[in-house]
Amino acid sequence: MSQVSPTRMNLLQRRGQMRLAQKGVDLLKKKRDALVAEFFGLVKEALEARKALNQAAQEAYGALLLAQAFDGPESVAGAALGVPPVEGVEAEVENVWGSKVPRLRVRFPDGLVLSPVGTPAYTLEAQRAFLRYAEALVRVANTETRLKKLGEEIKKTTRRVNALEQVVIPGIRGQIRFIQQVLEQREREDTFRLKRIKGKIEAREAEEGGRPNPALEIGAGL
Repeated sequence: MSQVSPTRMNLLQRRGQMRLAQKGVDLLKKKRDALVAEFFGLVKEALEARKALNQAAQEAYGALLLAQAFDGPESVAGAALGVPPVEGVEAEVENVWGSKVPRLRVRFPDGLVLSPVGTPAYTLEAQRAFLRYAEALVRVANTETRLKKLGEEIKKTTRRVNALEQVVIPGIRGQIRFIQQVLEQREREDTFRLKRIKGKIEAREAEEGGRPNPALEIGAGL
């Protein structure tokens, strides 16, 4: 408080800061509520994506075991060598409440990569299963990354709200109270001082009013 100059200008400034801080708290709380609503809405989607991924993984590896059992490991490995890498993978950045969230965009082939002619049936089915597995994996990566970013933003916003409510606003309120107390004390001292001066003036006027006028005494003697 010793660093605060107790002036009316500083009092007006602190009151303006108080209004701004309270407005900031209200806006941050609204932002946090919106983030929490979006977070819980995304949780359901993330759980469904994770469930679909587990199912796709079981089907893919089950189809791979069948292909190796019926078509032979050498045939499956040879077919895998002919599968080209996935093209068209793009990483886009979305702005989620001030946070940069990456989102993968993958264009998977519409049809079979391996030729149906000369490729065993179980190997083709394994290819289809792993394609579904890759699609489910991309979906999980996008939803869980977004979920993580939302959680971090909620924590950050909560810390800001707590800092304003528990540190900034109480500090400004204390400064306002200190300045008001000093100004009120000065006002009381000024009022007391004015009363003393007024009392002295009135006493002097009364004293001068009770004295005889010298001019009148001279006139009476003549």
